[in-house]
Amino acid sequence: MKYIRLIIFSILIISSVSVYSQSEKDTPRNGEGIHAFLRRNKRTGTDNLNKFLELNKGKFGKETSLLKDVSYLLPDTDKDNTNKTESEVLVSGQTGKKTENKLFGEKYAEYTIKSDKLKGACFFLSSGHGGPDPGAMAEVDGYELCEDEYAYDITLRFARNLMEEGATVYMIIQDAEDGIRDDRYLSNSKRETCMGATIPLNQIARLKQRTDKINSLSKRSKAKYKRSVFIHLDSRSQKQQLDVFFYYSKNSTAGKKLANTMRETFSDHYDKHQPDRGFTGTVSTRTLYVLDKTLPVGIYAELGNIQNSFDQRRFLQSDNRQALANWMCRGFIKDYENWKKGK
Repeated sequence: MKYIRLIIFSILIISSVSVYSQSEKDTPRNGEGIHAFLRRNKRTGTDNLNKFLELNKGKFGKETSLLKDVSYLLPDTDKDNTNKTESEVLVSGQTGKKTENKLFGEKYAEYTIKSDKLKGACFFLSSGHGGPDPGAMAEVDGYELCEDEYAYDITLRFARNLMEEGATVYMIIQDAEDGIRDDRYLSNSKRETCMGATIPLNQIARLKQRTDKINSLSKRSKAKYKRSVFIHLDSRSQKQQLDVFFYYSKNSTAGKKLANTMRETFSDHYDKHQPDRGFTGTVSTRTLYVLDKTLPVGIYAELGNIQNSFDQRRFLQSDNRQALANWMCRGFIKDYENWKKGK
């Protein structure tokens, strides 16, 4: 009899634990999308998304939008899953394998691993200023152009390219709503986060936040080849035409090699596609917080001047933004090959 009571008591405990684990709820904030909602509740990743959709069937609006004042059940938290985000894709290196990342947006979410050229390499990508600071701004045809929106679009394309070559990629700055966009004029928002955390207004605090995040992720990563990449469209005199400038920390030999490899790659492509124009991009050291404080070898890429009318053409066309992402990816493939050869 005691044995039967013990079994019944155990079943009741297990049932109550199961109910309790599924009973955590939250209500979306005004204008909050499903990915932002889950990220705020620390339920990131495809598994959590699927569980959330299953738990809340019949409680969504059009295109799985969240409804105002509706309380949604949250999936169980899992210690392993909470360490993974939509921005981290641990690829197997199996060519031909199809996978998905919602951060790229509906049109580009699915991609195929084309090669293992970057298998074993780990990248930490940070774009623009993000959050409350739109960075450099300009106006074209009555539309406002913001540095961080175009830098983010290029960085997303770059991340996708790296993943297609078998790399592990962390998107440090994220926008849960804006994936890769093919529009000429990219609307500005202040939704960007540092992997789910609100981005501070103070510049030093903002830089420290992303640097600390990169260093934390880097310490967890077992990859031997790690690179941090900071992508900007610099604000300078409107009369000053910019090409692409690459900066590295003065004490980083590997950073210097990377920057030179990147410049050579861009120069080769400019010679091929615009032989009459030439390429005047440079490589140099620069004292920057993010380069000096991050643990992985870093490169800071100024991809042009969004306030310059000539460079604006480069950024307004989505094909040009994709080309910049392609060239950066090829530069890293070359740098990775050199690193493996001990060069």
